[in-house]
Amino acid sequence: MQSKISALGLDIGKKRIGVAGCDGTGLIATGLTTIVRTSFVADVASLQAIIQERQAQILVIGLPYTMNGELGFQAKQVQKISHRLAQALNLPLEYIDERLTSIEAEQLIGKQQKSPIYDKGIIDRQAAALILQRWLDARRAALQVLDAPIT
Repeated sequence: MQSKISALGLDIGKKRIGVAGCDGTGLIATGLTTIVRTSFVADVASLQAIIQERQAQILVIGLPYTMNGELGFQAKQVQKISHRLAQALNLPLEYIDERLTSIEAEQLIGKQQKSPIYDKGIIDRQAAALILQRWLDARRAALQVLDAPIT
């Protein structure tokens, strides 16, 4: 039996942080909000409020690998801010490959709205949900392997 989980998925960009949460069962990730970045202190305060409200136990952060799977400049920047955030928020963090999540988010939203999307905040929030969903799916698959009977 899987334990309850409360995780926050983050899509960290230079201007915004897309935030997603999951249901307690760890099955479904949902976009929650987009934080417009102004300062590190303000970012921490905004995230702290969400963490307290949702009783989050872990941060799941999308890492933007290059298309050939390497850690490029942007991924290294995300790692720096992620470590600072995790330390300030006193939460563990895990990374998940976020390649193409913004494009996928834009396509999903476009299908729902049947018109082009110009609100980058909505895209960031949806990308955060995709990041968290990937992590939840991988976590569930790993737990199923551990729970499988030995033959």
